[in-house]
Amino acid sequence: MAMNVASRRHGRRRAPMSEINVTPFVDVMLVLLIIFMVTAPLLTAGVEVNLPDSRAGALDQEQKPVMISLDRNGRIFIGEDAVPVEAFPNRLEQMAAGGNPPQVYLHADRALDYGTVMRVMGELNRAGLNRIALVSTGTDAK
Repeated sequence: MAMNVASRRHGRRRAPMSEINVTPFVDVMLVLLIIFMVTAPLLTAGVEVNLPDSRAGALDQEQKPVMISLDRNGRIFIGEDAVPVEAFPNRLEQMAAGGNPPQVYLHADRALDYGTVMRVMGELNRAGLNRIALVSTGTDAK
């Protein structure tokens, strides 16, 4: 019997371990998931606007769009910068002067009247910014 034990030790090599311990990998992935979940809301910046609902899907973009927002009080923002109403047409002409006019995303609060939104869209059209997308929140039809 002692002979069999000795021959097994010297006669065979130890088989490589074919199992992988995935616990450290899962731990790291969960930590990364938590980090992204905490930091993602902090990365979105902009003006707080109560958007209307729509069933339309998102648009494909190759150029970075310009965000124009109208808040509840009718103030106009380009990105996060407040723009006085009298300076708004000049800013639009500067954006359109670059040759290839950018896509414009228009965020308008649902409490605004139709005329205010149409005046802004008229100024966009007059400046040559004709690629306008009205932004809404996506929901299912009821």
